[in-house]
Amino acid sequence: MRAFVIIGPRRAEVQDVEEPVAGPGQVVVDVERAGVCGTDVEFFTGEMSYLHDGQARYPIRIGHEWSGVVRAAGPGVDPGWVGRRVTGDTMLGCGGCGRCTTNRQHLCATRHEIGIRNGWPGALAERLPVPVTALHALPPAVDPTAGALVEPGGNALRAVRGAGLRPGERLLVVGPGTIGLLVAQIAAAQGVEVHLLGSTAASVAFARALGCGAVWTAGTLPPLRWDAVIDASNAATSPALALNLVEPGRRVVFIGLSGTPSLLDSRRLALKDVTAVGVLSASGGLAGTVELYASGAVDPRPLVAATIGLSEAAAALSGSRPAAWGAAPKVHIDPSLQ
Repeated sequence: MRAFVIIGPRRAEVQDVEEPVAGPGQVVVDVERAGVCGTDVEFFTGEMSYLHDGQARYPIRIGHEWSGVVRAAGPGVDPGWVGRRVTGDTMLGCGGCGRCTTNRQHLCATRHEIGIRNGWPGALAERLPVPVTALHALPPAVDPTAGALVEPGGNALRAVRGAGLRPGERLLVVGPGTIGLLVAQIAAAQGVEVHLLGSTAASVAFARALGCGAVWTAGTLPPLRWDAVIDASNAATSPALALNLVEPGRRVVFIGLSGTPSLLDSRRLALKDVTAVGVLSASGGLAGTVELYASGAVDPRPLVAATIGLSEAAAALSGSRPAAWGAAPKVHIDPSLQ
């Protein structure tokens, strides 16, 4: 089968690779869509920290946001899965450690991460092996595009839950990228008053066009009471900004990752009696995201700028972006396209 393989920093190619076989407890999925995110870009550029601490190595097959159709079921798997449209969790725990047995499998020390960690192949390929325990069935109302946005949506949903807001309270989202925009949509669907803080004219204009609440820049942000602040940016200065802006006694949520260490004053955290929440992965948020998409309460599809084939993935990862794509933040891969 065809798969996109990164063989070194800024070096990648589409290769013919061995077909996956469904082992015990596994299925093989025909990939319909796979999303490209910031983590994938870091693997392409060589900046991803896992490449430097031994958790990942080249060659690597990326892609952890995906949807598809089950084509084969391995031993011990209900054959009823075959033919079903699915998406799945990225984080694959060992299943037996204390974290896995207490619903923290996404933090398992020996976990695989699809397309990211410990060699599990990713979804930028025609087919993908997945443990059946990681699968989430997609209802007819969730098409392939929305299905491949369940994983980022699960991250966003967990961030919104971490903010601990009630309807009518005010949320500031820092960073109107894919996660930030999904956070805004999910929070608004729950009756929260949503504001976004952006830095580029294009991202601010797109967020406004999408109808994601009030959208501000650093120079226009009003001095309102922020009942929670969610940092979904990749700026090293944003965590301190979030802490400075949040109402005392409330919550800041950190889901964005910067390329360099982010510094904040823990004395300010304590003196404001603020709760800091970190979010890693969509685990625990996937089922709720499928429900939100299926109900129509949240429509993530306008976030996709273009759907391209595997042969165009390297250009997209290098930052090539035709003007015709507009300012939507997400690019999808359809492995069936040449």
